[in-house]
Amino acid sequence: MRYSFRNFDFVKASKGFFIFSIVLTLLGIASLSIFGLNYGIDFQSGSSVDITTSKHVDKTQAEDFFKGESLGEFTFTTGDDRFSVRFKDALDESQQLKLENDFKSKFDDKASFEINIVDVDIAKEQERNALYGMLIACIGIVIYVAIRFEWRFAVSSVIALAHDAFLVITMFSLFRLEVNLPFILAILTIIGYSINDTVVIFDRIRENLRFAKIKGPDDLKELVNTSVRQTLTRSINTVATVLFASLCLFAFGSISIKMFSLAMLFGLFFGAYSSIFIASPLWLMLRKRAKPKKAVKVQSAP
Repeated sequence: MRYSFRNFDFVKASKGFFIFSIVLTLLGIASLSIFGLNYGIDFQSGSSVDITTSKHVDKTQAEDFFKGESLGEFTFTTGDDRFSVRFKDALDESQQLKLENDFKSKFDDKASFEINIVDVDIAKEQERNALYGMLIACIGIVIYVAIRFEWRFAVSSVIALAHDAFLVITMFSLFRLEVNLPFILAILTIIGYSINDTVVIFDRIRENLRFAKIKGPDDLKELVNTSVRQTLTRSINTVATVLFASLCLFAFGSISIKMFSLAMLFGLFFGAYSSIFIASPLWLMLRKRAKPKKAVKVQSAP
């Protein structure tokens, strides 16, 4: 793989990825402003009812059944012999018992129910804690990269991390996918994965800087391209390994884990190219803007 890309100009190709990311970012801002996020039971008060049936139940009949129960506004999704219903209002114990008994008597007496209830205060607290967790993670990463490298590396890595996280959020907003606690865990995992890949490239750039003779912008550009080529095989292998695991989780995992694995798939895609085509070219732009160090004049002795 290294020889296949030995003449490829990653810095030049990054312009297309910049445009792609800017377009998606603008779409995300518009989508979040108009539609917001489709919060799950973890971040909104209400009741989540997951039903697993032992035989096939018609989707339309099941949805009509929940409408007939008159339990307020709800959203309805279905899978293979499984139904997921989220009620906007929290159900009390008697409503839960009636719902379960009515469903079993009409459709399947062997159906199993899983009911989760979150009140308003708990939902707000979980949303606040999730935001704090992501903020603290980003601050810790900035401090680590700034200490280990320099401020230009830190700025570039944080922009790349924000890019990855925001574009995953954009995908969930555009496609109205449910945002719950597993989604937050996926975002934190993506941040950790992305910074790891970025640090590997930055470390190679720093090592190559020690021995490179930089005379102008073209030399810096070639140094970045060389550093990316030297780490490309590792990046591809890492992405492929994690991607395979995420695909297996999405294909064979339960409904509760599908949103986690889907967020991981989006994050792997954005993280894979942001380290190469976003973070590294950003560092190059910042480095080019740096003022050259003035030579120190040594005065001769009188």
